[in-house]
Amino acid sequence: MGTERRERGVAAYASQFGVSEDEVERLFLERFGRRFAEEAFHAAGDAWRDDALSLRDRSLLVLAVLAAQGGVESRLRTHVRWALEHGATAAELDALASLLAVYAGFPRASVALEAFREELRLAGVDPNPPKDAEG
Repeated sequence: MGTERRERGVAAYASQFGVSEDEVERLFLERFGRRFAEEAFHAAGDAWRDDALSLRDRSLLVLAVLAAQGGVESRLRTHVRWALEHGATAAELDALASLLAVYAGFPRASVALEAFREELRLAGVDPNPPKDAEG
């Protein structure tokens, strides 16, 4: 069970970062060391695997948490790309940032929205959803 969970975690990070599983392991070992890497792989092994929430919903929740934390823009950006892969739309990201402004504050929400919009542009997605877009 532990080996399977670890493998699912490595696969999740590889998908998130858009690299091979071997590459993600190497990156984690270089950046964080063995202990942290192993904890991250095992934690991610089940975090993205549950029928109660879709991958899209999970991605939007993670974006909200990272935006509310502030100071983690590089992590936020990788999750924007992953949210798009999971089916999130520009309109949903726009709405998310507007809601976060009320609950997390305008400074953090505006930084997140700048990251959202830049990543949308890089992905070839118009960051300006129509005013009446519902997602």
